[in-house]
Amino acid sequence: MLKVLLVDDDRELTALLIEYLAQEGFDARAVHNGADGVAAALSGEHAIVVLDVMMPRLSGIEALRRIRQASRIPVLMLTARGDNIDRITGLDLGADDYVPKPCTPGELVARLRAILRRTQPQPTMAATASVEAGPLVLSPGSRSVTLHGQPLDLTGTEFSLLEILARDAGRLISKQDLSQRALGHPLTPFDRRIDVHISSIRQKLGQRDDGHSWILTVRGVGYQLVVD
Repeated sequence: MLKVLLVDDDRELTALLIEYLAQEGFDARAVHNGADGVAAALSGEHAIVVLDVMMPRLSGIEALRRIRQASRIPVLMLTARGDNIDRITGLDLGADDYVPKPCTPGELVARLRAILRRTQPQPTMAATASVEAGPLVLSPGSRSVTLHGQPLDLTGTEFSLLEILARDAGRLISKQDLSQRALGHPLTPFDRRIDVHISSIRQKLGQRDDGHSWILTVRGVGYQLVVD
């Protein structure tokens, strides 16, 4: 059973989610403040973290910042409905996805499974074959990336997006297609999560020798990895 860490000060909600997650085959535990959440997330005992933004003392955003300084563990943020600032900040700091509160337990489980599918190493030969796009090499089995032989530190979601772009290098891929294939769900109107993840990938890739970005944007349409 995959272990899920819930970090939320709402004890009634976490008790409900623990019971529901158990029925869905997960082993969940909860802590109720950001400091304990950071310590538990870095313990190596859990496969994924569900982290609430709104907590007293140490916020979910600061907790995520501390987690990302030391770990790539997948993190799903719980954000206030309509609060785009927290969502974008969380994605900028390396959250894999977010769910607006209040959400149904079923939606949360669906998002958890989607994140785990794209972040867990795949055992098949097809999945573990390296993907090469110019000087960029991705290894899906270990979910590692090198550029000119130097490793890049990507989150699970960033790896999934870059893998899609690399497999179709030189071809324009719509944001809707990227969302379906990398996040496991369609984009909603005004949803910027793909844009924020791509921005982070760009920063980590740096510039090409010609001074341009590795990832080309076609405004309102999508993105293209340029390797020539």
